[in-house]
Amino acid sequence: MKTLRALALGALLALPIPAPLLAQGVPATLIADRISVAGDNMLIAEGAVEVLYEGRRMRASRIAYDQSTGQLAITGPITLVDPESGVILVASEAELSDDLRDGILLGARMVLDRQLQLAARSIARREGRYTELDRTVASSCQVCAANPTPLWEIRAARVVHDELERQLYFDRAQFRVMGIPVAYIPRLRLPDPTVERTSGFLAPRFRTTNTLGWGAKVPYFLTLGDHADLTLTPYLSSGRTRTLDWRYRQAVRGGQFSFEGAFSDDNLSPDRLRGYIFGSGRFDMPAGYVLSFGIETVSDSYYLQDYDISDQDRLTSFVALNRTRRDEHFGARVLHFRSIRAGEINAEQPTVVTELDWQRRLDLWGGIATGRFNAHTHYRPSAADITGRDVARASASAEWQRSWVLPNGMVATTAAQSTFDFYALRQDSTMESPQGRATPAVGVELRWPWMRNDPNGVTHVIEPVVQIVGSRVTSRNLPDEDSVLVELDEGNLFALDRFPGWDRNEDGVRANVGLSYTRIDPSGWQLGLAVGRVIRMNQRSQFPDGSGLNATLSDWLVVADLTNFSLGGRGTVSITNRALFDEGLSFSRNELRLLWDAGRLDLATSYLHLQPDADQGRDRAVQEWALDAAWRVTANWEAQANWRYDFEADQAQRAGAGLRWRNECVTVDLSLSRRFTSSTSVRPTTTFGLSVDLIGFGTGQAGARSRACAL
Repeated sequence: MKTLRALALGALLALPIPAPLLAQGVPATLIADRISVAGDNMLIAEGAVEVLYEGRRMRASRIAYDQSTGQLAITGPITLVDPESGVILVASEAELSDDLRDGILLGARMVLDRQLQLAARSIARREGRYTELDRTVASSCQVCAANPTPLWEIRAARVVHDELERQLYFDRAQFRVMGIPVAYIPRLRLPDPTVERTSGFLAPRFRTTNTLGWGAKVPYFLTLGDHADLTLTPYLSSGRTRTLDWRYRQAVRGGQFSFEGAFSDDNLSPDRLRGYIFGSGRFDMPAGYVLSFGIETVSDSYYLQDYDISDQDRLTSFVALNRTRRDEHFGARVLHFRSIRAGEINAEQPTVVTELDWQRRLDLWGGIATGRFNAHTHYRPSAADITGRDVARASASAEWQRSWVLPNGMVATTAAQSTFDFYALRQDSTMESPQGRATPAVGVELRWPWMRNDPNGVTHVIEPVVQIVGSRVTSRNLPDEDSVLVELDEGNLFALDRFPGWDRNEDGVRANVGLSYTRIDPSGWQLGLAVGRVIRMNQRSQFPDGSGLNATLSDWLVVADLTNFSLGGRGTVSITNRALFDEGLSFSRNELRLLWDAGRLDLATSYLHLQPDADQGRDRAVQEWALDAAWRVTANWEAQANWRYDFEADQAQRAGAGLRWRNECVTVDLSLSRRFTSSTSVRPTTTFGLSVDLIGFGTGQAGARSRACAL
């Protein structure tokens, strides 16, 4: 086939140029196997005809252009593609204007964004904006000769597509599932697949629980301009709950904020209105500062669990101002805490906390110097002695560190640190107020990395580390509010101070020793092993028993990490195990994590063991096993499962299963979950959920692999 572009252009120049083309100054391009001129006003193109105009492309077997009327008579099969609007039109014959914007197509189909198909007896193009379809069938399901009935479809007497507003208007619509009519809607408006956000109803969700009974949620999404929206979701159930969920979001110059919540009148607490409000926001301020806030409040301890909103049992509200630069950080915040955990009295908890933190780093004497200032206050509503203690603290620290590489390859590091604290206490007769504390510390560290490269490309790295640290705490009669939870791990094995907060400083002379081995395989997997412990000159009983640090010889810390190890054709596996144990192999802590990616199967499981530790509020041992799995059974089916089991209580805590079926036009989600635990603030609950999403109406979802069917 020979393309006669020159002949096409010559034929076009031989005719008077159409007025619309002259007005816009953009010529059309015609490509065809054969072009002929009939009379003074008729141009005929035949055989593999293509017309390109302003990005639109049309293919046909024959086109006759009448200059006197400005009309194109087109013989199919016809394909008209408009990349700007994402519209594809297919027809058997058509009459169009010379700019391809107006006209009528017979025996036509329209495809929007390669998702939604609309078949009609005829299609009329109006004003380059509206497409009117007569006697229409709409569906995003593939329709093949072997399967002529789509899974779902909407039949309508007339459909109008507004390309500017990207909306579909159905007149006398009938919704069918597998060819069976299930609903009749006189007027219906739906967004086309290219719409990201528009006002309208969203897919409903169905939910059944043993506490609220069977119920349904029908969200309505309301756009409030380009930068804000509101979602209202009524929830009605057989348990006589009348609930309105809501969410408001808004973007502003330099930031955004959102609020969500719900208000309920149900038979679980019939004498009061229940609900919750959560909110958050972030705003860019002058000079590089960032202002953020968060709000969390709930009417009662049961609400979040009853409505499956969240498992959290402590609520935090805050306002914070932060700025982080290359060598400096500033942060200030005010927090409010509220506990809904059983057995905790909010009047005896630090409910209002203020904190200011400033850090600065600079190069000094060939090393790095770091200065830090921290101020902290917390308030308890209780006026009782000791249990109502209020604290104000100001702390300052300075640290200097420098490293050298010795001729034998060793890396030597020296570090020095001084910390000063000032405390003012109220409502605690057992402690002096005000009082201060100073803690100087020095340390020396030697690392000797050895590396070997094998001929097969494998790299081995062995690194022994010895660190000697000495520090002296001048006062230990101070409250401990923020350093209660302490544990030995690979992140703080070689730290000058292993306490996570400011209220405690590590005291005494100790040697931190460790050995690590890393194997890096050229195929991509990596093995890491590390072992270490802390050796103290004197026993000072400054750490909790469960931390593994409260002895002259600390527990052994052993960490093993295997990453992306190939199992041949069975995927890859990653395993991490972190253990703390003494010479008698009595484990104070053991944590195992396993991730297995087998292509169609994703598996994540973990095991946690903790000894009882009254200092950390743990009255009994913890032994938990958790499992999360997802299995892509076929291209359309996916199964999910999760499980959490408490070996100490000998019962499951939570369990859930889900099943998803998805093809190119619909997604169906089934879920079943059970919370077994119970307390004064948690009720055992079983929840069943069902949702159905039709793909093709602004859902933003990508369907599963579909059948290959020709248009």
